[in-house]
Amino acid sequence: MHFRRPTNVPAFTVLQNRDFRAIWYMGGLHEMARRMELFVLSLLILETTDSLFNLGLVLVFNNLPRPFLSLFAGLVADRFSRLRILAVAQTINTLVAAVILLLIITGSVVPWHVFLAVFMQGLTKALDDPSRRTAILDIVGERRIVNALSLDQISNTVGKMSGPLLGGVLLEATGFTGAYFLVLAMNLVTLALLTRVRIPNYQRVAGQMEPIWRSLSTSLRYAFKNPVLLGMLYVTIVMNALAFPVQQFIPAIGRDQLLVGPTLIGLLVSAEGVGQFIGAGIMGATRNLQRHGRVFMIGSTLVLLMSIVFVWSPWYVMAFVVLTIGGIGQAAFGTMQSSITMLSAPRELRGRMVGLMSFCIGVGTPLGTLEIGAVATAFSAPWAISVNALAGLLLLLPAALTPLVWRPTVQLEPAPAQD
Repeated sequence: MHFRRPTNVPAFTVLQNRDFRAIWYMGGLHEMARRMELFVLSLLILETTDSLFNLGLVLVFNNLPRPFLSLFAGLVADRFSRLRILAVAQTINTLVAAVILLLIITGSVVPWHVFLAVFMQGLTKALDDPSRRTAILDIVGERRIVNALSLDQISNTVGKMSGPLLGGVLLEATGFTGAYFLVLAMNLVTLALLTRVRIPNYQRVAGQMEPIWRSLSTSLRYAFKNPVLLGMLYVTIVMNALAFPVQQFIPAIGRDQLLVGPTLIGLLVSAEGVGQFIGAGIMGATRNLQRHGRVFMIGSTLVLLMSIVFVWSPWYVMAFVVLTIGGIGQAAFGTMQSSITMLSAPRELRGRMVGLMSFCIGVGTPLGTLEIGAVATAFSAPWAISVNALAGLLLLLPAALTPLVWRPTVQLEPAPAQD
């Protein structure tokens, strides 16, 4: 008996597509493994070094490959088989997880091993993102892209919720060995799921492809001439420098201020995922949304405000609720960020636009995390995070006056003229 999902709900309509379901399942499990790995390795660094600066370095090294690879990863996504790119990235993730597990079992793991492992994870993420997100658009088309990306956001947030929580429970029950063994197992299953993914091939004939540097120049010129895209990229840098690095310091705040153990720290880290799950559900139920930039800015503002409240929360339950509300803002930010990126560019430039967006993420995150870690070491984490969040709110004001907020996002199908 075949189960028919109701077709009057946009999210269910997207789920009727078999190819989308396959890449959706794979993405969710991959994100769960990634989030659990980052959480376990962050606690390993915090426990072995007791340094907020070193804790921040985990996120720094994880994002370090992005500025160097993102623009080229977008070109790769536009030129080559997206399925093969995803397979290469996931194979690297699996091999790295196997090596780190062996080092933990033998008691040989040291901080530079952790930094190298998260660096490799960041490298594969830079390859994976442009290919997977543009593959989703290839599968579902423009009319369903917001609903599809909202569902993708839901699977990501399920991973963000369950990964740290499961990691915290296993750390208390089995230690670092048991927790990291599950990380490896999830990577292996994700690799197996890739065999069920099929992606339509919209690539150009190799002989018609322009040189790489001209292609890069075309995508950069296009972004700078599009005020909506330019505003989105500016806000992306602000948020990744001044807002999102806060997530990396949640374990330290949970341990040092709220005085809880790994399980409750894992639950606290997952709170933002709970909020993102709620927010993604709201985004997935929307119909014919046009003011993507306005929702994007509202979400950004909510994240910054909740960051300030969180670091001064005296009670665990209050901190959890505040992070959940901030997660709703992150869902609006993330879904609209991807939607604006792809809807504001023609098909031939979408992979490169996602790569450019990832470049802005990679530029902002390492610099912001290093700065927060240094200030937190010199003074305290609450003061470092609060000052950065206030600066972020001020820097959002110029973007609020641009077409990003006041102009509807319209799909522009024709490709830009080539020189």
